[in-house]
Amino acid sequence: MVTSPPQKRTIWPYAIIAVFVLFAAYIGYMVQQAMHSSVDLVSADYYQQELAYQQRMETVARTAALPVSVVVTHEAAVSQLYLQLPPSFAGKRIEGQLHFFRPSDLKLDFTLPLQPSSALTQRISTQKMARGFWRIRVDFTADGQAYFVEKDLTI
Repeated sequence: MVTSPPQKRTIWPYAIIAVFVLFAAYIGYMVQQAMHSSVDLVSADYYQQELAYQQRMETVARTAALPVSVVVTHEAAVSQLYLQLPPSFAGKRIEGQLHFFRPSDLKLDFTLPLQPSSALTQRISTQKMARGFWRIRVDFTADGQAYFVEKDLTI
């Protein structure tokens, strides 16, 4: 009687099956996580927000079309912020606000009324403002037309 040598067992079929089972478990876990995630991409007043955004874009375009831009500069020597409106606004009724945003600290944000002089300038003291990066938004109307300027400034 002739006996055959014992056959060598391989682990590859079990490894392949284990990889498929682990992959299926991972996909199942990811689907379960996705099903329980909140997806609030659209707000209830989406249409109003879209209209407000479109109006803001029109306001920015109108401001960019001015022959002379709104100038916001910081005079560090005298701790003053200087705002100069274009001469084309002379004689027009101007109303608006200056919004000061500190991206690193929400508590430092504040708003001031826009009150230009007859020379279309306004000076604001920066002595009490924290040193660092500020974003200044000038939002105003002149004879019913809205304008918007945003400037970054380091004090």
